[in-house]
Amino acid sequence: MTSPRVPLSILDLVPVSQGSTRQEAFESSTELARRADALGYRRYWVAEHHGSHAFMASATSVILGHLAEHTERIRLGSGGVMLPNHAPLMVAEYYGTLATLYGDRFDLGLGRAPGTDPMTAAALRRAGDGGQLDTFARDVTDLVGWFGPEGGSTSGLRAIPGEGTQVPIWMLGSSTGGAQVAAALGLPFSFASHFAPQQIAEALHVYREGFRADAPTAQVDRPTVMAGVNVLVAPTQEEAEHLFTTSQLMAVRIRTGQPAPLDPPVADLAQALPEPLLAIAGRSRGRGRAVGDPAHVVAELERFVTAYDLDELIVTTYTHDPALRVRSMELLAQSWGLPA
Repeated sequence: MTSPRVPLSILDLVPVSQGSTRQEAFESSTELARRADALGYRRYWVAEHHGSHAFMASATSVILGHLAEHTERIRLGSGGVMLPNHAPLMVAEYYGTLATLYGDRFDLGLGRAPGTDPMTAAALRRAGDGGQLDTFARDVTDLVGWFGPEGGSTSGLRAIPGEGTQVPIWMLGSSTGGAQVAAALGLPFSFASHFAPQQIAEALHVYREGFRADAPTAQVDRPTVMAGVNVLVAPTQEEAEHLFTTSQLMAVRIRTGQPAPLDPPVADLAQALPEPLLAIAGRSRGRGRAVGDPAHVVAELERFVTAYDLDELIVTTYTHDPALRVRSMELLAQSWGLPA
């Protein structure tokens, strides 16, 4: 059984708050990455989203290059690149360029979702359907080949720069589909339990039972799992719950198609939302979250790690005030005992 004190990583969507500018959102994420680097977090991943009023993480590789200029040790990566939106060869070139410029500091997390609304997805999507499992697996196989020492792929093309950089590839998923691909290809698997906790047990079972360490594309010798958690740490439980209302309001906006920058926290959700929407806000308080004072959050995370035998946690935090997001990550690092 894995030790409860596994490495911690951070997932960022570059959120913008009401009353702030988009440039300030990038500045806030850069500061968070700097602090994460100093605090001992293992990775800092940026998740691709498009057409969002709340999240500025559309050009993921560009953001990672910027963060590389402002950090020294922490691994940077995509959490993930939504492969149906991109030509795989260009992905290999982008991340091969990053690895060539900055060295072995980058992870390439890959997902099958569009990361946006249907209309924007249609505008982004390349020819064909890269979201189908067989097409997706072939694309991932090509990426592994392009990054390998021989620099080859099933198509015979080469990614320059890219070949020989051996950028690690992670498979992302919120269902059993990604788990099947990760298992068949022998890749580490990151499950999106921060927004889809319902299928984590089934997906991890599929992944671990089907894992092939002997696959030509294998990058790990055993099933390796990271899982996402919504985390908000504050000095007191009361303050943490208050600040978390920003995340709950965000969930309501996403589910009801009312996009907007992050709302400030509210004293009473029942006063801020009509009755039918309170249930949506309440669901964001379920599994896949740890909100409270440091001792409570650590206990929740330890239970989560033990329950699913995880190798790593990746946490995401939403606060209207970016300084309180940094504080949350500082409190978590200290209470978890990260090697700063």
